[in-house]
Amino acid sequence: MSVGGYSAGLSGAADKRVFGLVRMVCDAVMVGAGTLRHEGYGALRLDERRRSWRRAAGLPEYPPLVLVSSRLELDPGSAMFTDAPTRPVVLTHGGSPADRRRVLSQVADVLVHGDAELDLPAALAELAGRGLRQVLCEGGPHLLGSLTAADAVDELCLTVAPQLTGPGPGRITAGPPAAVRSLRLGHVLAADDNLLLRYVRG
Repeated sequence: MSVGGYSAGLSGAADKRVFGLVRMVCDAVMVGAGTLRHEGYGALRLDERRRSWRRAAGLPEYPPLVLVSSRLELDPGSAMFTDAPTRPVVLTHGGSPADRRRVLSQVADVLVHGDAELDLPAALAELAGRGLRQVLCEGGPHLLGSLTAADAVDELCLTVAPQLTGPGPGRITAGPPAAVRSLRLGHVLAADDNLLLRYVRG
C-alpha cells in the first residue's frame, strides 16, 4: 500500500523502529529493482548502536543488499553500489543482457539462476550457502508474489496504519495466483494507533 505512490506516507515512528530492528537482525536485505528505483534506495547502512549489536551477535556490521532484476536496468554509478559498506548481490537469470551483467559485476556479485526467468529457490539456496539464510524482503509486490509462489515466505510483518487513502493497490503481492499458504499470528504490537503484526509459518 502507499500514499501518493510511496510507502513512506503510511509509516509512523513505531513502524520505522520495527523496520530498523528487522534490518538489524537479518543476514541480507532483498528488494526488487522496480521498488529500488521508485523508492530511491541508496547505500544500505546501519547506525553504530545496531552495528555494535550485530558484532556482538557474530554478524557482519552490515547486511548486504540483494537486488532482484530481470532487465538489469540498474545504474552501477548509483550510491547503492558506490557507497555500499558491503558488496551488494544482484540476482538475475540467463536471459538478462550479458553486457549489463558484465558491467554490474564490477560493483556487485551477479548471480545467475534460471534460463528465461529467475529461479528463486536456486538463488536463495546459493545465498544460504554464502551464510545469508535469513533474508528480509522489502518488496515490491511482484517480488513478494514470486517468493510466495516459490513457497519461500516464512514470516510476514504487516503494519495496519490508521489512515484512509481511498482507492488504490488492493494487495501487497502481485503476479500469477499462488497456492494458499497458512500463517499463524506470532506477535501483535499496538503503538501510536498503528497495529504491527508478525505472522509466521505454522
